[in-house]
Amino acid sequence: MYSSQYAGNEKKTKKSNQETLFLKHHAAKNALYAGIAAGTVFLYSQSAYAETQTTTKENNAVSAVALPEITVEDSREKKPVYSGSNGQVLETSHTGFLGDKDALDNPFNAISYTDKYIQDQQSNDISDVISATDPSVHSTNTSGESRESYSIRGFSFDSNDATVNGLAGMAPYYRSATEMYESVDVQKGPSAMLNGMPPSGSIGGSINLVTKRAGNDPLTRLTTKYLSDSQVGASVDVSRRFGQDKQFGIRVNGAYLSGDGTIDHQENESQLGAIALDWRSSRIRLSADIYHTKENVDAPTRGINLAKGLDIPRPPSNDTLLNPSWNFFESETKGAMARGEFDINDQLTAYASVGITKWDYHGLSADKAEIYNSAGDIKTTLGATGDDNQRKSLEIGLNGRFQTGAVKHQVATNITRYEEEYNLYAARFKGVTIDSNIYNPVWGTRPDLDLNLPLLTTTETTLSSFGLADTLSFADDKYQLTLGARHQQIKTKETGGILSTGADYNKSAISPSAALIIKLADQVSAYANYIEGLSKGPIAPTTADNAGKKFAPYKTKQKEVGLKLDLGDFSHTVSLYEIEKPNSYTDPNTKLFGIYGEQRNRGVEWSFFGTPVDHIRLMGGLTHIEADLRSTSNGDNNGKQSAGVPKWQAKLGAEWDTPYIQNLTLIVNANSISKQYLEDDNKRSIPGYTIFGLGARYVTSVNQQPLTIRANINNLTDKDAWTTASYNALGLVEGRSLTVSATMDF
Repeated sequence: MYSSQYAGNEKKTKKSNQETLFLKHHAAKNALYAGIAAGTVFLYSQSAYAETQTTTKENNAVSAVALPEITVEDSREKKPVYSGSNGQVLETSHTGFLGDKDALDNPFNAISYTDKYIQDQQSNDISDVISATDPSVHSTNTSGESRESYSIRGFSFDSNDATVNGLAGMAPYYRSATEMYESVDVQKGPSAMLNGMPPSGSIGGSINLVTKRAGNDPLTRLTTKYLSDSQVGASVDVSRRFGQDKQFGIRVNGAYLSGDGTIDHQENESQLGAIALDWRSSRIRLSADIYHTKENVDAPTRGINLAKGLDIPRPPSNDTLLNPSWNFFESETKGAMARGEFDINDQLTAYASVGITKWDYHGLSADKAEIYNSAGDIKTTLGATGDDNQRKSLEIGLNGRFQTGAVKHQVATNITRYEEEYNLYAARFKGVTIDSNIYNPVWGTRPDLDLNLPLLTTTETTLSSFGLADTLSFADDKYQLTLGARHQQIKTKETGGILSTGADYNKSAISPSAALIIKLADQVSAYANYIEGLSKGPIAPTTADNAGKKFAPYKTKQKEVGLKLDLGDFSHTVSLYEIEKPNSYTDPNTKLFGIYGEQRNRGVEWSFFGTPVDHIRLMGGLTHIEADLRSTSNGDNNGKQSAGVPKWQAKLGAEWDTPYIQNLTLIVNANSISKQYLEDDNKRSIPGYTIFGLGARYVTSVNQQPLTIRANINNLTDKDAWTTASYNALGLVEGRSLTVSATMDF
C-alpha cells in the first residue's frame, strides 16, 4: 500500500516499496490475530458468568445441540423480530424522527435487516446488506471501488448520507464495515420531512445504521473469514453488563481483513475498531459510540469510458484490471457519538444526540480512462486526490402522545444541525498518458509523479432544520393520518484554496408531507404518502448570461400508494410510486441557466420475506421503473430512459432447512437486471444479466460452545458482464467468489 504525509496546506504522498509494505501489513495482520486470540482467552472465563444451557430453534427446527440463547438487547427497548424471517428481519423500522414503526403502521415502504441477516449474508459493507434481495436497490456489483455504489428507486444514493442512530453524517466516509451494527434500516423514497436534507442530497431513499449495544447476557464471539482470492481475516464481538441491575454496558467490536481480491493485482486491507457504552435506569438512557475504520486498496477499480460513437465491446474476463496496477487509495474515518434519552413522564420523552467524525483520504487513480477503438485499446490519464473533512452533527427532539376525545395523537418535533469543513487537495498530471488494452492489460511501472498536492478548495457547509409532525389515529388505530413539515436551511461557502471563488450559498425551503394508513383487516394495511426530498440548489455557471444566480433547493416530490399483507410468517408489500426530480441546464437559445427539466421515475415494486411453507424461507421481489426524462435541452432526450437505470430488476434469496442433516441450511440466490443505457440519448446500452449464488449454513457445537459455519458462492457461473461504475461509464461485474466463515461463541 502507499501512504502519505501532510505538510501545511499540502498533502505529500510518501513513495514506498510495495513489497516491503505488503510484508509489514501481513506482519500487522499476524499481530492482530495474536491479539484477538489473547483477548479471547482473557475474556473467556468460567467465573465471568454462569454458563447456561438452553434449547433454541435454528431455522425453525429444534436444534439437537443445546446452545446458549443469543439475544439482541440494549438500553433501547428490545425490537421484535419478524417470526417468519429466522431472526433476519425486524418487525419495526426506523421512520426518522417519528421513531420506530411496525410495518402495518408505517405509511412508507421500509425494511430493517438484523445483525443475524448481516452475518448470514457475510456482508462486508452496507451495499452488500441492502442490495442482496431488495429489487428497489441497484448495486454495481463491482469489486475494489473506493466507495459504496448503489441506487434506490432509480436515484443514486451517496453512502455518506447514511445516518447512524438517526444522526446525520456520522457513518464512515465512502464505506461502512458491518461489524459494529446490529441492524440496518432502509426506507424507500425521499425523506426530507422525516430526516432533514442529507448532506449530499440523496433522494431515492434513506439508510439508518444502528450500532450494537451490550445484551443482558455476556457475549464473547470470534469469527474467522476467508474471501476469494486469498483474503483472510477475523473479527471479535465482546459485550458485558455491570451493576446490580445491569445498568451499565460495554460492547467492543474489532475486525481485520487483508489479501488479494478477485481482480488481478488487486490487494485489499480493512480494519475496524468500535466501542459502545450505555447506561440505563427506569427513566434515563445514555449511550456513546467510538469507532475507527481504515481501508487500503492497491489497484482499485475506477471504471472506464467509451469514445463517442464507439459500440460497446464485449467484456473482458471478469478478473481483468481495467485501471493501472500501481494506483491506490487509503481511506480512514474516526468517529464519536453520544445520545441521551429522558422519559419526562409516561407520555413524553426528550432526547439529544451529538457526534463528530474526521475523515482522511488520499489516492492515485485514473482521471480519465477511455476505450478509443473496437480492438479495446485504452488511453488513461492520471489524477491524485487527498481529501479530508470534519463533520459535526446535533439532534434534539421530543416525542409524545396524548388523546383529544376519540383521536389519539403521536407528536414528534426536533431540531437538527450539521456542520462540515471539506478540504480538497488534487492534481491532474498533464502529459502523462498510459496506453494499454482491456483484453491484455500491461501497466508497467508507475511514472515519477509529484504527489505534492495543492489545496484546491475548502468548503464549509451548515445544514439546520426544524421538524414537526403529528400522527392522528381514529377508530382504534384503523385510520392513521400523519401530517408534518420541516424547515431546512442550507448554507455553503468556499473559504480557501487556489480555485476558490468565494461562492456563498444561503437558501431555505419548507418540505411538507402527508401520509395515511388504513387497516383493511388485522393482516392488511393500505397506505399512501406524499413526501419531498431536498438537494442544494444550483448556481448558474460562468458560461450563462445569468452567471452566479443562486437557485432555491431542489424539491423532489414523491406520490406513493401501496398495500401491505402480513400472513404471520410471510409478508408482502406492493407499491406504486411517482418521483419527480428537477433538472437544470443552460437554455441554448436564451443562454440563461435555470431549472427547466425533470426526471420522472414511475415504478411498481413487489417485495416479500418470510416462511411460505415449513422449512423454506424466501426474500426478494420484482420492480419496474420508467425513468423518463422531460423538458430536456432542445427536447432531444424527451421521453428517454435516464442513463444507468434498469427498467426491470428481480431478486430472490431462498433458504431450505434440510430434513436430512439437522441444522444444515442450503441457500440459493438469483439477481436479474435488464439493460441499462450509458447516456441519456439511449443510443448505447449495457446488456442485462442474471447472476446466481449458492450457499450453506451449518450450526453445531465444539466442547459445548456454539459454532456456525457459513459458505457462500457469488456469481456461480463466473459470468463476464459489463455494469456501471461509480466514477465512469463501465465496470466489470465481480467474478465468481467464495466466502467462508466460522463463528464461535465462548
